[in-house]
Amino acid sequence: MARKKISVIGAGNVGATAAFLIAQKQLGDVVMVDIIDGVPQGKALDMAQAGPVEMFDANLSGSVGYEETAGSDVVIITSGSPRKPGMTREDLLNTNAKIVGIVTENIVKHSPDCVIVMLTNPLDIMTYHAWRVSGFPSERVVGQAGVLDSARFRTFISMELNVSVEDITAMVMGGHGDTMVPLPRYTTVGGIPITQLIPSERIDEISDRTRNGGGEIVELLKVSGYYAAGASLAQMAEAIVLDKKRLIPCSAHLTGQYEINDLYIGVPIILAASGVEKIIEIELTAEEKASLHNSAETYRQGIGVIGY
Repeated sequence: MARKKISVIGAGNVGATAAFLIAQKQLGDVVMVDIIDGVPQGKALDMAQAGPVEMFDANLSGSVGYEETAGSDVVIITSGSPRKPGMTREDLLNTNAKIVGIVTENIVKHSPDCVIVMLTNPLDIMTYHAWRVSGFPSERVVGQAGVLDSARFRTFISMELNVSVEDITAMVMGGHGDTMVPLPRYTTVGGIPITQLIPSERIDEISDRTRNGGGEIVELLKVSGYYAAGASLAQMAEAIVLDKKRLIPCSAHLTGQYEINDLYIGVPIILAASGVEKIIEIELTAEEKASLHNSAETYRQGIGVIGY
């Protein structure tokens, strides 16, 4: 049986981290593409030499062109201008729209049957843009949003309660940005809602830290974080390649769900071989729904800026 092929466009910190974790999970062969000649090839060779140590057999390669990506099952897009201190995700809009457009056209040319996983910021807007450029069915274009955001939420809850992250399940909806909507009612530790374990004022503080999680790392590193983002991409690739049917929050195209139409935004989905197999509608309070709609409006304005 032929191995699956996963291509990662953009061999920077996030892309390389995702590629390495995908190889370690032995999900398939990995191709990295980058505009800087030598970077994807060198990183691929370095990762391949870790194979005998970490005991994985994935073939890794790098290229400045897209020919090697031909026939990919999953293509992850991390290409784009990095977020800098003081820069909002929306500041990146026009620059990254041009980059994502070119990348998506090349993906469609060489891997017309793939599932596209988007990371480039502003995430929800770029996912919508890639979908429109690709002409793919919307279920085959999905954005990595809530996987990372809920991982941050889980991390901070673990720190607060001094419990294993393995026992924490979190739900974060909305856009991948400052308007994300952490949902404490749907966030549990060993099945117990955190509303029974943490005072409401402290939950609010943890939720705020989750919303600002990316910015906090940017201020410390002066670049965006990449380990957690790369791990989140690898988890999504695993769900698709292995048809795991994971119920996780991702940026998906809504067509009336949650009273939102023709917009990509973070919601619970079932992620499987076909991409977004199903969008899950959970009950929201009036306040939670208002927060989600506020988040949606932010991104609706953004897709208007790039001409939709």
